[in-house]
Amino acid sequence: MKNKYTKIVASLLLLGTLFVGLLSFDRDSKNFKIAKNLDIYYSLFRELNLFYVDSISPEKIVKTSIDKMLETLDPYTVYIPEQDMDDFEFMTTGEYGGIGAVISKHDDHVVVAEPYEGFPAQKSGLKAGDEFLEIDGVDVRKHKTQDVSSLLKGNIGETLKIKVKRVGEKSPLTFKLTREKIHVDAVPYYGMLNEDVGYVRLKSFTLNCGDDVKRAILELKEKHHAKKLVFDLRSNPGGLLIEAVKIANLFVNKGEEIVSTKGKVTTWDKVYKAPVAPLDTVMPLVVLVNRGSASASEIVTGAIQDLDRGVVIGRRTFGKGLVQTTRDLSYNSKLKVTTAKYYIPSGRCIQALDYSHRNEDGSVGTIPDSLITEFSTRNGRKVYDGGGITPDLEIAPEYFSSLSIHLIRDFMVFDYATDFVSKHKTIAPVEDFEITDEMYNDFVSYVKSQDFTYESISEKLLEKVMEKAKKEKYYDLSKDDFTQLKEKLAPNLDKDLEAFRPEICDLLKGELIVRYYYQKGQIESALKDDIEIKKAKDILNDMDKYNSLLESGRVIKHED
Repeated sequence: MKNKYTKIVASLLLLGTLFVGLLSFDRDSKNFKIAKNLDIYYSLFRELNLFYVDSISPEKIVKTSIDKMLETLDPYTVYIPEQDMDDFEFMTTGEYGGIGAVISKHDDHVVVAEPYEGFPAQKSGLKAGDEFLEIDGVDVRKHKTQDVSSLLKGNIGETLKIKVKRVGEKSPLTFKLTREKIHVDAVPYYGMLNEDVGYVRLKSFTLNCGDDVKRAILELKEKHHAKKLVFDLRSNPGGLLIEAVKIANLFVNKGEEIVSTKGKVTTWDKVYKAPVAPLDTVMPLVVLVNRGSASASEIVTGAIQDLDRGVVIGRRTFGKGLVQTTRDLSYNSKLKVTTAKYYIPSGRCIQALDYSHRNEDGSVGTIPDSLITEFSTRNGRKVYDGGGITPDLEIAPEYFSSLSIHLIRDFMVFDYATDFVSKHKTIAPVEDFEITDEMYNDFVSYVKSQDFTYESISEKLLEKVMEKAKKEKYYDLSKDDFTQLKEKLAPNLDKDLEAFRPEICDLLKGELIVRYYYQKGQIESALKDDIEIKKAKDILNDMDKYNSLLESGRVIKHED
């Protein structure tokens, strides 16, 4: 018996030794492969630098090779070189040193797209549509947008001189500005939708945005007596995880699990619970989302849905459930690396199962039912993983006509607004402003004067179908039908400007209001005709329907 026990112990020790040896061998083998491939990379780069026929840029080649390497992993593991650190800091803090304006490329020059209200650009008199000519004596007429942006940003308190070309002015205008700390409000607008429904829009999850949301809700409750709330997370790309936890905590009890993370390294396995007493756990709540709602937005939305705290309305969210951590590299650069996945209270992961095949806007593509797993909310409602959050009440997306898309892409709406502002110092207040017949006819005349042309996407698709039909010898059988359909789909500017007048008027209205009343005015105006806002108010005004959506066993609803 003793000998048998000794043999068993000896065998176990031998197996343990072999196991440790295999681990050691595996580790050594992996380290050798790393060293081997790094040596190959170094020697290859050295040979390129010495013998390639043209001169090469070491920074560009290395940056490209790093980016291509990281692309094989996931879309969110990225290298951040030193020159891009300002943009990275802005994404996390919402702050930077500059003049406070959005700029964009228009044809072959850079223009002011939108000055932020209350910051140097707006206070000095710069307007949307102003074309940059010089910045501190540097001719920027042929500069890229990024280069102009770099010249505008800098140390807070420094002055700079900007020369621009403005529509309606014969000579260039010169402005002297002092850079300030630009803080872009995470909450660009909040207000009342009616006598008892409050509204808060959150633009991004930057540092301390949870405090901003809390202040907005408190003001709506205390000053305006809001009894119900619409929380708008549409097109919010996310940001800081801790701010998502703070915001969800406003609506759920202390100690509730909001999100957990799991990764390869156990250090990243964490559970985030509501850390403090909530602001309000009973106020009826609607959360608005769309395909642009991602990451931290999905954490808040998912927690609200899984805990049956409110109704989610809109369209399925982006599907980004990967956690990134920044690691310091040499020469003030950083690596933002995916270290874990998010899991919301029901246990489902919000990450798209396949993030390499998405829609054009980057959101989740169609997922086979066989790959989707069912989970349950606290009340027993059925919810699913597979990517993103599916709303309790889905709203069919609205699509713009080809004409409207081209009017935006070709700066027709933007340029008309610039011309209009040069001739009109003021417009009616936000709540009263509408596009009149006279204004629309003026816009039509402007578009025609610009030799504007556009393509019909449907017509291009029909041409491809016709080509296929000819190859398969079906075309001659339906030639007349094809001809008639092509005539109907062919672009006709006069006809289309009348047919799509309502949506074009909306585009014009939004662009003109932002010129005179800035971002807050634009949001306030857009809320009046917002389909999802209307659905949210309808739900909150019908508490039976609101409660039924949160009851066990409900079926996801779809509404046009």
